[in-house]
Amino acid sequence: MNEKDRNPAPSEPADRLAEVFDLVGPLYRRAQRKVEQDAPIEGLSVGVRAVLNMLCEHGPMTVPQMGRAQALSRQFVQRMINDAAARNLVESVPNPAHKRSSLIRLTKEGRAAIIAVIDRERAVLRQAGGDLSDTEIAACIRVLSHLLRFLDHVDVD
Repeated sequence: MNEKDRNPAPSEPADRLAEVFDLVGPLYRRAQRKVEQDAPIEGLSVGVRAVLNMLCEHGPMTVPQMGRAQALSRQFVQRMINDAAARNLVESVPNPAHKRSSLIRLTKEGRAAIIAVIDRERAVLRQAGGDLSDTEIAACIRVLSHLLRFLDHVDVD
């Protein structure tokens, strides 16, 4: 095996996808820190913010559904739901499809809190967009969605 075989050209898709993964981790951690810095306004942790956002987007869900959708353990989601419920941001309601797994839904207070967070985040993201075109953003979403689907089989529990 010569050196060219060990170090493929950087234009190979696998190398470019590795660059994507190398960027996603730090991006996620920095975004998480930003949410935590801004959280005192609504008093939401990153985890509670994530479940409130999911409920805002998708309507009532079970804890296992939320865990699968976000690749989070059910135990973590349950802790976040417990934190949110203690602040009257979510409530459990009967699930007609399953007797033991209640649906979790936003309360009026929860909806107001997550909408305030989303509005504030969108204002920041408007500044972050810079000179990115819709085409570039769509391509980014397409690549990240493809990678997420590729790893869909990974068990998070």
